[in-house]
Amino acid sequence: MPDRPVVTRIAPSPTGAMHIGTARTALFNWLYAKHTGGKFLLRIEDTDRERSTDAAVQVIFDGLAWLGLTPDEEPVFQFARAERHVLAAQELLAKGAAYRCYMTVEETTAEREIARAEGRAIRSPWRDAEANFNDRPHVIRFKSPQEGETVIRDKVKGDITFQNKDLDDLILLRTDGTPTYNLAVIVDDHEMGITHVIRGDDHLNNAARQTQIYEALGWDVPVWAHLPMINGPDGKKLSKRHGAQAVSEFDEMGYLPEAMRNYLARLGWGHGNDEIFTDEQAASWFELEDVVGAPARLDWDKLNHLNNHYIRLAQIERLAELVTKIHQTRDFPRHDGDQEILLRTIPLVRDGAKTTLELADATVFALKRRPLELPDKIKGMLTEETSARLGRLREALSGEPVWEVSELEAALRGFAESEGVGMGKFGPALRGVLSGGSPAPDLAGALVSLGKPESLERLDDALSQAA
Repeated sequence: MPDRPVVTRIAPSPTGAMHIGTARTALFNWLYAKHTGGKFLLRIEDTDRERSTDAAVQVIFDGLAWLGLTPDEEPVFQFARAERHVLAAQELLAKGAAYRCYMTVEETTAEREIARAEGRAIRSPWRDAEANFNDRPHVIRFKSPQEGETVIRDKVKGDITFQNKDLDDLILLRTDGTPTYNLAVIVDDHEMGITHVIRGDDHLNNAARQTQIYEALGWDVPVWAHLPMINGPDGKKLSKRHGAQAVSEFDEMGYLPEAMRNYLARLGWGHGNDEIFTDEQAASWFELEDVVGAPARLDWDKLNHLNNHYIRLAQIERLAELVTKIHQTRDFPRHDGDQEILLRTIPLVRDGAKTTLELADATVFALKRRPLELPDKIKGMLTEETSARLGRLREALSGEPVWEVSELEAALRGFAESEGVGMGKFGPALRGVLSGGSPAPDLAGALVSLGKPESLERLDDALSQAA
């Protein structure tokens, strides 16, 4: 292949959710295009007309948009190009590289069983016949070479040799004249200028047949790179029992797209011991030769670690927006002033959040409205002694001029010393009173999240209930 700008593509079928494997394939295509200064394109393989609905296509658009993998040109729709696929089949016929096969379904089934028993590829008796019965149902088959071998020089798997005698004559056009996958994908890749086909290794066998068709048409064969599968943590094929499989599910589970990009990049590829890196670093380092040929394993602990890292880096305003949307899906009541509370609270609780769902959980205490309904466990802590101590603490805090974490930590320590007790004598009850039993940060953080007026009023409410 002469030197020309790199063009990669992702070519999903709109037949359901966007699988994490498809997302990883899209990412690798995107990274390699960025690495080489090339283009990353999108083709929608929508030839299954029953399943290829507008909604299914939108799932692909939404998945790529969420991941931040924007194609460099408008998407190509495969179904709309059917006439061009047919022309390519007719060109192969004219060259003698394809033929009309009139085998019936029953004859084809019988030949397939015989071929399987004899350990050979299926062969049609019409392969070398000079016949053109246009009034009879027929398919167009590719006349695959029967001798020699086809070598796939794969950037991930290395050189793979296929014996031509083991490759059957692929159907190019069905009896109704519609093109098959292997013909359509070749024509589309060629006319989109695709230089590198980076896809799952379940397509590896197709590469040999497609190489033969490329050569028969006199077209440049793209560079092949077949990616390993993604397995579950147990090493078995990823399935529902392992948890999320679709991109949308990871979004719903509270993972950030930048965390997913970082994590997916590490599923089968790496740069030394680097675990956390930016998109720019990944693109600058990415080489197809560095992709591991063995299947990758989904590791939830690593994903959670990365997601926590990116939550800690994210802008507070963005996290507040994400948390608000999560509360809305849960029908959590919204009130005026909640945004200000979230902006105060998120910096104090996000370090412990592995997902935005956990982050949302950690903000609930601050968004509750008075009077809080205290759980029986919290009420049980408000003994006469503890209530009296909290009353004295309330008075001490009311005179605190600076309502910030460091000052409040010092104030709480000073109060404990003045009482001659440890924090354990009043800390759990104070936390319960402030949070209403919901998860909350350390005491000083909870006080800052709530603000001075709300904190003192929650103390007042609890002490009045205990009186």
